[in-house]
Amino acid sequence: MENLRFIFAPLFRVWFYIAVFIAIVLLFPFIFISSLSPKTYKRFFYYARIWARLVLILCGYRISVKWHEKPKVDGQYIICANHSSMLDIMLTFAIFPFPFLFIGKAELSKLPIFGYFYRRTNILVDRSSLASRRKSFDAAGEKLKEGLGVCIYPEGMAPRADITLAPFKSGAFRLAADNQITIIPATFYDCKRLLPYDIFRGKPGKLKVEVHPFLVPGEGDKKAVANTLKEDCYQLILQTLQDPPKSL
Repeated sequence: MENLRFIFAPLFRVWFYIAVFIAIVLLFPFIFISSLSPKTYKRFFYYARIWARLVLILCGYRISVKWHEKPKVDGQYIICANHSSMLDIMLTFAIFPFPFLFIGKAELSKLPIFGYFYRRTNILVDRSSLASRRKSFDAAGEKLKEGLGVCIYPEGMAPRADITLAPFKSGAFRLAADNQITIIPATFYDCKRLLPYDIFRGKPGKLKVEVHPFLVPGEGDKKAVANTLKEDCYQLILQTLQDPPKSL
């Protein structure tokens, strides 16, 4: 069985990238036109959600979500989830209905076709550059002022396979405290298991998600508020990863 994994997993991963390409081609006129201007981002977001769901369907993924609290379709939030897979992007698009954009690593902009749309519609950050991190933080603040939500995977990058949850960066929580925006903590249980950053692992299956009670910034010193949000969010996600629900 182990030998079969080394054969089929790489083939499945190739199919995953083909599915990403197929979904883009099918929706190309719509996502291309709506990506040309920031004014049409909400329309782009609508098509991006269709694209994400189509990729997941083509690859045999099913979604099951446990909602402790549901966001409003016209609400504004900062999404914070654990990060371990390319699936995280599709899954986040698929389950959250309010318009948001990603703050994500600049390397993804180099991917063929996908990278073009990712670059045009999201905030890219080179995490090795302090200037880039500051610029992305300021850009995210501007988008929040425009009424859009933001998704930040606060670990900063996908951790090694042996790390359950890497320490969180402060950016998402500083944004929440500075702008009084509610945090949505979410646990993605299966992305690392089903499609990790390992070419010899990958398969279809059920993607279970737990959306935790929202975290609302308090009043007072913004640095202290941000630190409280970060710690509360980290503990919520860590505890559920260490003790996942029996059924979801």
